[in-house]
Amino acid sequence: MLEVQTLLTGLAFGESPRWHEDRLWFSNWGTQEIIAVDSEGKSEVIVHVPTTLPFCIDWLPDGRLLVVSGREQLLLRREATGELVTHADLSGLGMQTWNEIVVDGRGNIYLNGGNFDAPGIIALLTPDGSLRQVADNMAFPNGMVIIPTNKTLIVAESYANRLTAFDIAEDGSLAQRRVWAPLASFVPDGICLDSEGAVWYADVPNKCCVRVKEGGEVLQTIQHDRGCFACMLGGIDKQMLFIVAAEWHGFEGMTDQARTGQLLVIPAPAPGVGWP
Repeated sequence: MLEVQTLLTGLAFGESPRWHEDRLWFSNWGTQEIIAVDSEGKSEVIVHVPTTLPFCIDWLPDGRLLVVSGREQLLLRREATGELVTHADLSGLGMQTWNEIVVDGRGNIYLNGGNFDAPGIIALLTPDGSLRQVADNMAFPNGMVIIPTNKTLIVAESYANRLTAFDIAEDGSLAQRRVWAPLASFVPDGICLDSEGAVWYADVPNKCCVRVKEGGEVLQTIQHDRGCFACMLGGIDKQMLFIVAAEWHGFEGMTDQARTGQLLVIPAPAPGVGWP
C-alpha cells in the first residue's frame, strides 16, 4: 500500500485545488487566502480575497487568475499588478451563491451555484463576455472537469450521489445529460480526471477519496480520518494526487478556529488530464 504523505497542516478548509506553474494552488476557506505550495511543502499566500466562503479558482488562457466570490455573486480577476477586479457580475442569473469554476481549452468559463432552498444551475461565460444558464435542476453541483477534447463536462452532484456528464456543443452549450457514474451512498465534492478516463472524487461525510470509471466501478479508495473536500492530480508528470481534507462539523463550524485542515499527497496510477 502506498502511504499518504501530509504536506501541510493547520489549514481552515482547503478547497478548489489546482495544479498551476509547478505548484498546487488552493482556496483556504475561512481565512480569505489563496495559497500555492510546491511538492516539498513550501507554501506561499498568493493573494487575500474579499470574501470568506465559498471561493474557488481557475485561470484564463492568458494566465490571469480567476476567483469565484460566491456569496457576493462575482467572478474576480487578478491583474498583473496583483489587483483584484470584477471580471463578471453573476447576480443576473438569480443564484444566492456560486461555487465551482472550470475554464476549458477554448476560454469558455463554466460556473455552478444555487439557492439554499432550490436546485442549482451551471452557467457559461464565453470569451466575449456573454453569460447564460446552460443546465438546471442540479442537486447541489460541486466539482467539474472537462475532458481534453473540450467535448464533455462532468460534474459532481453531491445531493444526488452521482457524477453527471454533458456533451459540450461548439457554442459551449450543454446537452445529452446523463449519469456518468452512480455512487450509491457516496457524496462527491471536488473531482479531477486522469488519462485512463477515470475520475477521482473527494467525499466529506465518508472521509475518503475514490477513483471510479464511467458506470461507477470503483478502482481505488483512499480512506482518511477526516472529510476529504477536493482532489487534484499534479506534481511530476501530473501523477501525484493532492487531497485537501478537514474535520467537518457542519456549515456552522466552518468559521471556527480549529484549523484541522490538511493538504495530503499520494502517488496516482495515471496522470491528470483535461481541465482544470
